[in-house]
Amino acid sequence: MPKVVVTGGSGMLGKWVVKHFVEQGYEVVNADVKHPAEPLCRTVIVDLNQLGEVYGVLAGADAVVHLAAIPVAYSHPNEVTFHNNVMSTYNVLEAAAGLGIRKAVIASSESSYGIVFAAQRFGPQYVPVDEEHPQLPQDSYGLSKIVNEQTADMMNRRTGMQVVSFRLGNVIPPEAYERFPSFIHDPEQRERILWSYIDTRDAAEACRLAVEAEGLGSVAINLAADDSSMAVASRELMAARFPEVNDFRKPLAGHESLLSNEKAKRLLNWLPKHAWRDHVKDWDK
Repeated sequence: MPKVVVTGGSGMLGKWVVKHFVEQGYEVVNADVKHPAEPLCRTVIVDLNQLGEVYGVLAGADAVVHLAAIPVAYSHPNEVTFHNNVMSTYNVLEAAAGLGIRKAVIASSESSYGIVFAAQRFGPQYVPVDEEHPQLPQDSYGLSKIVNEQTADMMNRRTGMQVVSFRLGNVIPPEAYERFPSFIHDPEQRERILWSYIDTRDAAEACRLAVEAEGLGSVAINLAADDSSMAVASRELMAARFPEVNDFRKPLAGHESLLSNEKAKRLLNWLPKHAWRDHVKDWDK
C-alpha cells in the first residue's frame, strides 16, 4: 500500500485530499499544526519550518502532497507570509529529496499571476489565462508561490524528483455552493479571481492523479472548473470589468472558465466532475 503524507490535511482542502487518498486505498498521514475535526488517518503535529521535524514526518513515505500554508495575502505581516510559505515548502521538498521520495505535489495559486491581491488593480493580458501567462504579483503571498515553483524546479534538476505545482483557483467545498446566489449575477464580485473556482473533490482527485503520473518533471498546472462561478456569460464579464482586454484565445460562447484547465486535462487525464450549477436551483433566472 503506497504511503502519502498530506501536509495541511486538517484544512479546508486538505481534509478532502486526505479523504480521497484514504478511499483510494493509500496509507495516509496528515501533517498539520492541529488535529482535524474528523480524523480519517493518523495525524502528526509538526512545525514545517523545522527541517528535522519534516524529515521525521516524511520518513517512509512514497509521496508528499504539500498543502499547508498561510492561504491568503495580508492575513499576516508580509514577511511572515513569505517566510512561512517559502521555508515550509523548501523544507518539505528538501526532506523529501533527502529521504528518496520521488513524487511531490505542492499547492501553488492563481494568485501568482498577480491579479488577485494587486494593490494596483490590473487585468489579464489575455483569456483564458494559461500557465504561460506572465506572473506579476504585487504581494508577498503571490511571490511566495513563484518562489515555491522555482524551488520545485531546482529540486527536480538536482534529484529528478517529480514535482507538480497546482495553481489552484478559488477552492470551494460542497457546502459553500449555497452562498453562490449572493454573487452570481454581479460581475464586480470575484473579478480578482477572474470568477474561477475548483471543487475540493476535483482538486483532491487531481492530487492523486499527479502522484500516480510518471515523467512530468517539475511542472506548473492550473486547476479550475470548466465553467466560471457566475450566471453572467464570460464575454459579458470581461466586457463589464476588463474591457481593455481584447485577446481572446477561445471562442467563449457561454460560461467558460477564464482560468484555463487544458494542461491538467492533457497531462493528468483529469476531468472536473463537480459544478456549482448542479447545486443551485434556477441559477439562470
